[in-house]
Amino acid sequence: MDQPFKQEPAWDPLADETTKDLSSTSATERRHSSSASTSTLSTNDSNDSSGSRGRRSRPSVASASSQLPTVREKHFQRTISEDKPPSLGHLGSEETVVSSQKVLTSFNKVATRNLEKEEARRQQLDRFNLENENQREVYEQLKKWADTQYKGTKEWLFAWAIPTQRQTPLPHVEELKSLARHYYPPRSELKCHVCDFGEGRAEHKVVDLGELEEYWQTKPAWVDVRWIHAPLGLGLTHSSVEDIFLHDGPKGREFENAGRSGWPYLETEVLNFRHRDNFQTMRDIYLLLHDKSELQDDLNESTWRADRNASLHTDIDWRGGHLALEPSFWNLVDSDMPWQLSEGLAMGSMGPRDGLQPILRHVDKQVLSSHPFYNNAQLVRSPFRTFHRSDGFLLSLSPMAGVNYLDKNFSRYLSEPIDALFDNDDASAVGHVFQAFADQGTHTWHRKTVEWFLVYLITEVGVTPHNFRQGCNAPAFDSAYSSVIQELKRRRYEQWKPKVTVKLVRAYLSGIDELTTIRLILQKKVELFKIMQLDVRKFETEDNRLRNTPDNAKGESSVQRLTWAMNTVKSQHECFERLLIDLKQSMDALFQLRSIEQNELAIISDSQNKAILVFTIVTVIFLPLSFFTSYYGMNLSGIVNTTKTEDYFWKVCGSVAFLIVLFTALGAFRHKLRTLLRHRIMKAPSAMV
Repeated sequence: MDQPFKQEPAWDPLADETTKDLSSTSATERRHSSSASTSTLSTNDSNDSSGSRGRRSRPSVASASSQLPTVREKHFQRTISEDKPPSLGHLGSEETVVSSQKVLTSFNKVATRNLEKEEARRQQLDRFNLENENQREVYEQLKKWADTQYKGTKEWLFAWAIPTQRQTPLPHVEELKSLARHYYPPRSELKCHVCDFGEGRAEHKVVDLGELEEYWQTKPAWVDVRWIHAPLGLGLTHSSVEDIFLHDGPKGREFENAGRSGWPYLETEVLNFRHRDNFQTMRDIYLLLHDKSELQDDLNESTWRADRNASLHTDIDWRGGHLALEPSFWNLVDSDMPWQLSEGLAMGSMGPRDGLQPILRHVDKQVLSSHPFYNNAQLVRSPFRTFHRSDGFLLSLSPMAGVNYLDKNFSRYLSEPIDALFDNDDASAVGHVFQAFADQGTHTWHRKTVEWFLVYLITEVGVTPHNFRQGCNAPAFDSAYSSVIQELKRRRYEQWKPKVTVKLVRAYLSGIDELTTIRLILQKKVELFKIMQLDVRKFETEDNRLRNTPDNAKGESSVQRLTWAMNTVKSQHECFERLLIDLKQSMDALFQLRSIEQNELAIISDSQNKAILVFTIVTVIFLPLSFFTSYYGMNLSGIVNTTKTEDYFWKVCGSVAFLIVLFTALGAFRHKLRTLLRHRIMKAPSAMV
């Protein structure tokens, strides 16, 4: 592997001792995360041990204790601290980049938190939760109205007999409008994130999509990279935003190998978790309201009510006419719906129409939900596309994200509003990328360029979901799938029961579909990271030729970052490939076992049939005898208080017996009789002609 260009300083024992002491900074200045510092060491670990395949291993006790300072080192450190107060501007790369040993010896995040920001976030969550409760009542009434609609005479009679099944009135029109805007914000009011990174400084602000254009025109002088993230899926708005962004600035360095022909930009697919109830709610609202004519005018008008962009609205209207798509409220928001594993396209979609998938009300029942840790989670997939310019601007587009990081608070993260997840860097990979550099900005970056940050962003998002950010205190989703598959394999040996085997086979088929989709997504990610290394090495070669030295020679390079990401995803891919093969073999064994059971049941059934045959023969022999003895044994005239004769008996009993036999035969052969009657009616006109 080509190494990036470095200027190696002359070795100085005293400087090395000073650096060694200064590197043991206070715990409050460290952040346990997969930031530049953490990921630096993760890639170094993977390079040092090829067998680890990118996984971060916990250090041994010896390695951890070897970093404890000696008495001499403590005295030397105390002397330096008295003579020279610590300052960020005086720290070198070794002081600012935390080593892998130090990070992995403590899994807890001990960075100083902004108490005012945390309090503002709690208040924001309280407001979101209150609004969600109000809208939830409207949604429940809407859902009940949809479930109790009369569809025919049978449903009408059922509702008439049971009052609780009678139709619920539809919520008021204004309540439905508010419900639609709550779950599907109008495009001009969609919340976007603008993150600025500079030397020792970073800022974050939330802006509406209706004013986003001004933020990619210019940036402050202190900003090295401005990153803009808009939660947009593939569609008209996505296509217009990326086109205007690229048109308003100079083209960035081209990823010729990782991008497509004529489109040298990066994209990947993100796997994340959403709460199943929230996912179902969004689908129900879309399918139940998108064709309500009484809502269309106001919703369409609210789409651009807060728009102050120079050309976005006009460009979307033109693009909709070009693609024969009406830019209505619902046509602009339907592309923001995350895809189920069984939906959507793989990476490489060519146009906005590729993101418009039929939305079904049914939410797949995933086998992963049988795991107790994931019982309320729905694994979904979303495209993640990035566009960069040489003037230091980066634009990323992806539908509203879910939970990427897995830890003990996973269920609580699922219940948080989607809009608030960006501020939760423990749950969202996109939110974490900003928080990783919130304290020091670009100070720890290997190169203060948009290309370096782009590689960091797409690798951080691409390796999710995972559980090693918080020290593996939650089951990884690949190990959860392994547990579920082991349970399915155990159920193969249960005794055959009616309908149980059918449900088991459906679970097997669902698991195969899920594992196949996940394996294909991971395979494409491995290929992406591998090809990206060619482009990054090309950039490094050009920089070395031009003598553009790294801003932080000991920081994590893009090649190292990609190596770590590729090894991590490759390990996941190999795991899912083994699980898929194991599940397919297990299903084959299930079919073989059930076939043997059916053969045994057929043998038992054959012996029972022989016994029934013997019983039938005996019945046929003695039935006529029983009839004649019964018939000739009757003496009607001898019965007291009876004047009826034998003729009367045959008239009554014979008629009843005939009717019973007739209706029984009609019921038994009703399907065949209906088919014959239908054929006769169809032939009747031709026969008349």
